[in-house]
Amino acid sequence: MIRRPLAGRAILVTRPVHQADTLAHAIRAAGGEPVLFPALAIEAIPAAQLGPMVAAAQTADAVIFVSPNAARFGLAALGGPPPAARVFAVGPGTARALTDAGVANVIVPDGQDSEALLALPELADVAGRRIVIVRGVGGRPLIADTLAARGARVGYLECYRRVRPQADATALLARWRDGGIDAVTVASAETLANLAALLGEAGAPLLANTPLFAPHAKIAEAARRFGVVRAIATAGGDAGLVDGMIHVFNPQTSR
Repeated sequence: MIRRPLAGRAILVTRPVHQADTLAHAIRAAGGEPVLFPALAIEAIPAAQLGPMVAAAQTADAVIFVSPNAARFGLAALGGPPPAARVFAVGPGTARALTDAGVANVIVPDGQDSEALLALPELADVAGRRIVIVRGVGGRPLIADTLAARGARVGYLECYRRVRPQADATALLARWRDGGIDAVTVASAETLANLAALLGEAGAPLLANTPLFAPHAKIAEAARRFGVVRAIATAGGDAGLVDGMIHVFNPQTSR
């Protein structure tokens, strides 16, 4: 029998509860053990607070969804697919969430980030266009600032907020000290900051000395600034995280 490439590895999964299943399944399929400890929670903004933003999105020339959460909560706020002529997604995971919800002809860049989206030819000439960005409260301003500089009239539909969950890390820390965590996965710098806070001072050396995998170089760099000795940037999405772990832990294994 061929040994599965992550056999014997326990991987900390810090995604929000409603987003952890796919990564956990992929880790199990590779022989690893996902250890679920959500370090980020997502809360919908009450519909009563979204009226003007929803109206703007329903009359926009283009709508940009920045994440799967933006797709989930934005479509719920809109009551279905936006009527805009063009719908954009930042990354394939967001595009899949939109397509699965019935949104047709989603435009998505080859890359995984805002810079790749802004390089799309469809967003090069946007002078006078009304564009709404669907996101959480307090996201990066890069997309809006760049499109505004190109002459677009840009607004936001901020339909959810990211919060630190209430969690007791006692059992996790005990397992970690006994060598029961082989790797950490984080999908954002905010998740990493929350995880560090939830672990507290007792968990700081454990986090610093455990390999950490992140689906973007900027997140890995944030981890290094946090003191993580070995922060590995992988390809995007859950598949990229798992492939990155396989490469590091068992580089001779191909999937």
